[in-house]
Amino acid sequence: MSRAFQPLAIPASAGIGLRSPHISEMLTRRPSAGWLEVHAENYMGDGAGVEALEKLREIYPLSVHGVGLSLGSARGLDRDHLERLRKVCERFQPDLVSEHLAWSVADGAYLNDLLPLRYDEEALAIVARNVETVQETLKRQVLIENLSAYVAFADSSMNEAEFLTELVMQTGCGLLLDVNNVQVSAHNLQYDARAFIDALPAGAIGEIHLAGHATNRVGADTVLIDDHGSRVPPVVWALYEHAITCLGPRPTLIEWDTDVPVLDVLLGEAMWADMLTASIMFSRKQAARQAAAAKPRPVSPTPFENVRTSMPVLAAFAAAKAGPVMSNALTPMEGRYDVAA
Repeated sequence: MSRAFQPLAIPASAGIGLRSPHISEMLTRRPSAGWLEVHAENYMGDGAGVEALEKLREIYPLSVHGVGLSLGSARGLDRDHLERLRKVCERFQPDLVSEHLAWSVADGAYLNDLLPLRYDEEALAIVARNVETVQETLKRQVLIENLSAYVAFADSSMNEAEFLTELVMQTGCGLLLDVNNVQVSAHNLQYDARAFIDALPAGAIGEIHLAGHATNRVGADTVLIDDHGSRVPPVVWALYEHAITCLGPRPTLIEWDTDVPVLDVLLGEAMWADMLTASIMFSRKQAARQAAAAKPRPVSPTPFENVRTSMPVLAAFAAAKAGPVMSNALTPMEGRYDVAA
């Protein structure tokens, strides 16, 4: 049965993916978290998990992330699955709903993976038709996520960024920019990760994902695997910094699906995302003030004129690290986030 929830718009800050080991602790501790995201398929029935999510929905803004619609299926969508997704959205009234640019169903069989598409006009027409069906059924905009890739179709007539841009233009959908997926695909397929982000329509990006990945060595080569099983690595933080510098703040999710750690680790990763975003925006405001200043600079220096302010929050943590209280807590982080800064 659906119920009315107080509107809680998702802020342009960091949230965490809600996983079953953390549900009880989230209910009892109610920690500070910008928002929560759940996989839609985990809440299509009834039970204790659904009841718990209803309680958490009263406290935190919510996003619903689908993994089973198979938007690239040429035979169209599974209408029963789409109806179950509609009921999830009706029940929990999420602020954001998203799915993947992928296919995962063949002849009625669900495959346990998100598989890539050939990027051409024929595939675009199929995906656009399916996205329009989803948006008409849910009566809301849906965000489409870029995929982690390990192979590419030789006969694609466009790249993924061009495909997503065309999809936005044809359907009015939004985009979910998974920065880790960009890094994985760019490394595996040998293209420029920053250029990929720059090519997307910035105004359509309504959410960002951050996660860790695994590195597999194949002879002299390495393949990155999107396993969501570790902290966000420095190379992904650096790419996230580029994205936020270009786009401005966006709702950002910390994803962790394998080897799930204690809750505080996820909350800590979200804290780093918020700190990095705040620092970028602080520097941007400082630069804008300096550029707009019409008056000549005073002859006498102001008290903080020579203080470096490019990463003020991280600088504050570096200073605190020297103290006896913070030194032990910050030691494991040393060197990990300087690359992103």
